[in-house]
Amino acid sequence: MTEKRAVILLSGGLDSATVVAMAKAEGYSCYTMSFDYGQRHRAELNAAARVARDQGVVEHKVIGLNLDGIGGSALTDSSIDVPETLGEGIPVTYVPARNTVFLSLALGWAEVLEARDIFIGVNAVDYSGYPDCRPEFVEAFERMANLATKAGVEGQGFRIQAPLQNLSKAQIVQAGMARGVDYSLTVSCYQADDDGRACGKCDSCRLRADGFKAAGVEDPTRYF
Repeated sequence: MTEKRAVILLSGGLDSATVVAMAKAEGYSCYTMSFDYGQRHRAELNAAARVARDQGVVEHKVIGLNLDGIGGSALTDSSIDVPETLGEGIPVTYVPARNTVFLSLALGWAEVLEARDIFIGVNAVDYSGYPDCRPEFVEAFERMANLATKAGVEGQGFRIQAPLQNLSKAQIVQAGMARGVDYSLTVSCYQADDDGRACGKCDSCRLRADGFKAAGVEDPTRYF
């Protein structure tokens, strides 16, 4: 197989849209995967579909999950309010095991596609303190992936690529602008409305707005 394929986790937000553009620039044929996992709104899934179309991915797949059946997060349990002020520790917007589950399903699709690279837009600089965004997690998952799959055992190992890992939000915006990302298509807000308009108050909104400001780029985010 001469085609260089990659499976990319695409949430519809700023970071994952940038990762798709980075993978394309590196010559990958991009297969994007999103999850309807019981999150508070569908605006991010609509955004993911827009980004996939705009960036010309080979295939965009949406997988249904039921993480709201587990709960434990403000993003999957409507009885838990999304915080609008900074608190201590890991915030209630952390979704238990989310990136582990998402990467596991991406790994399965990558094996089927004979893709050897899986991209994820986690970040350890400007982020909310989630444990599954740390480099240690990414490295550990890669080791597991190569132990737990037919392809890994047969010596055709996988790489989990996290190109945003050590970038500030401003640097991510600049990287995306350099690669032609249309950020007006993306939604980052934890409690966006049905039209994809952002609250401007949650942690994700603040990080996004600060990133555009620090990058010296006009923020295309629509607010309600």
